[in-house]
Amino acid sequence: MRGAGMAEDGYIRVENPVEIEALLETLIEPGGASLQLGDAQGEPLPVLLMEQQPGEALALDISAIREVAGELKRGKPFRLLGQSQGKMVRTPDLVMEDCAQRDGRLICHCPYPFSLEVLQRRESFRARLRLGMEVGTILRADAERSVQGDLKDLSLEGCQLELPLTASSLLADAALPLEIELCFPNGTRFAVRGRARHRRVDTERQVVYAGFRFERSGADQERRLWFFVREIEQEAARHVEGGEASRLPSLLFQAQAAAPPSVGRRNMRDYPTPMARRLARIGGYLDAQILELQQDGEVDSVQLSRHADRLLLLYEEDREGLLFATRCLHDEPWLVRHGLGVAAHLLDLVGRHSVPRELCKALVACAMVHDLGKALLPNELWQGEAPDAQAPDDLARHVELMEARMAQCQWLSSAVFTSVVRHINERLDGSGYPRGLAGEQLGELERAAAVVDVVDTLRRELGERPGWRTGAVYRHLLNHTDSFDPRWVKRYIRRFGLYPIGSLVRFAGGELGWVQRLDDEGRLVQVQLTERVEPPGGALGEVLRGEVTNRLGEPVEEVVVAG
Repeated sequence: MRGAGMAEDGYIRVENPVEIEALLETLIEPGGASLQLGDAQGEPLPVLLMEQQPGEALALDISAIREVAGELKRGKPFRLLGQSQGKMVRTPDLVMEDCAQRDGRLICHCPYPFSLEVLQRRESFRARLRLGMEVGTILRADAERSVQGDLKDLSLEGCQLELPLTASSLLADAALPLEIELCFPNGTRFAVRGRARHRRVDTERQVVYAGFRFERSGADQERRLWFFVREIEQEAARHVEGGEASRLPSLLFQAQAAAPPSVGRRNMRDYPTPMARRLARIGGYLDAQILELQQDGEVDSVQLSRHADRLLLLYEEDREGLLFATRCLHDEPWLVRHGLGVAAHLLDLVGRHSVPRELCKALVACAMVHDLGKALLPNELWQGEAPDAQAPDDLARHVELMEARMAQCQWLSSAVFTSVVRHINERLDGSGYPRGLAGEQLGELERAAAVVDVVDTLRRELGERPGWRTGAVYRHLLNHTDSFDPRWVKRYIRRFGLYPIGSLVRFAGGELGWVQRLDDEGRLVQVQLTERVEPPGGALGEVLRGEVTNRLGEPVEEVVVAG
């Protein structure tokens, strides 16, 4: 293309006067052009390009956006955007020279652009959201039937959504056009209609992935979709390790407040405490990280660092609240719940206040992801029933797989990484994996991590195996002192007690209550009553504080709850 050069973000600059005139001429039609205020991140506004006077001026009708006239009169720069000849077209920065009423219309003039920038439109290109990017969606069949989900990718032609399994009824009729509302963090919302073309159910993550093809409804829809695609693509570049982190964040992804997005699959869930809701955001990161790994991605170093910091802050704010919250995320995948449970309990066991914060952060980070490599293996390899059985040879591969996917996480302490990711499955008698280390080859952190890992594993239902009562887990560890360091087993028991925070306990009077706080002697000082043997949700009863046993009697047994 004669008289052209490459702009920094992939647009090609056109300087040939004949080409400029031809491109602008195609924008002189209703819906043909948009106006973008300020930098390249503002949302396009509707404007009518009335005429061009080549080499002199452009005439614009801004009647539909009178609210920005003041900024334009004060000289705020803007760009014109549009589509022409299968390309996306934009002008360089322009400034209004005059603005006046004419026959009830608000007409402005600006200098004629002596160059344009064009980008070949890629209708089939899908902009994929990366870790740390959240766009909620609302899928509607009618006023009474809707479900919330999350956007996974977007193109001019369609999108893919992650939805709860309850969305299956909405998707049952593939011919039914549904409304898909995109809800960006900054409050921008956009609705488009589409038809479900394919779906895939992930029973482990309790989600359905549905692909939609949009119904066409004019140039304005295409222009806005293209804007969203480009913003998602450019924002994603900031989230890639070694990517364009210096770029300003897209305005679409700048939340209006510190609160998490109000629309999304996880916001439909019923969490019993504010702490559980906050921990669920970290769980959402781990859930998305599993999907990234399954799509041949790596552990995102930046996001892992951010969420490890968040977990540390939750612990420092309310230790007991966090420990209880690790038993409340029953809708999350097992590997997510397990990673968070191990992270919180291992941090608490080794002593947050006796270990430097950076090492605590590395410990939490490694514990959160230590088992995610199992998501790359068949479920039957790691969801076996017998905890004493010899681990299948192929199971050890999850350690190697995870280690390879964490190559970018250079900020992690190598000693902590070795202990918590590589060696957490080793045993004192050499029966563990992946290296069969034994005795003095295992340091203190490996020994502590092994105890925490096994306690959390056995207390949770896994596959066809029900969860164990805490007393049974303790007996198992004390009966296998050849495999587990008895010093750390006893420290664990002293630290968390016979009825740990997050246990459902039946009392002498028959009442059921969730243990939420213990005193230094392991006595129950706060429980929340319930009438249901099910994971804690929003329907819990009265909270009792103080001398719990004076009212309820002594605890009789721990009740095992699925999840």
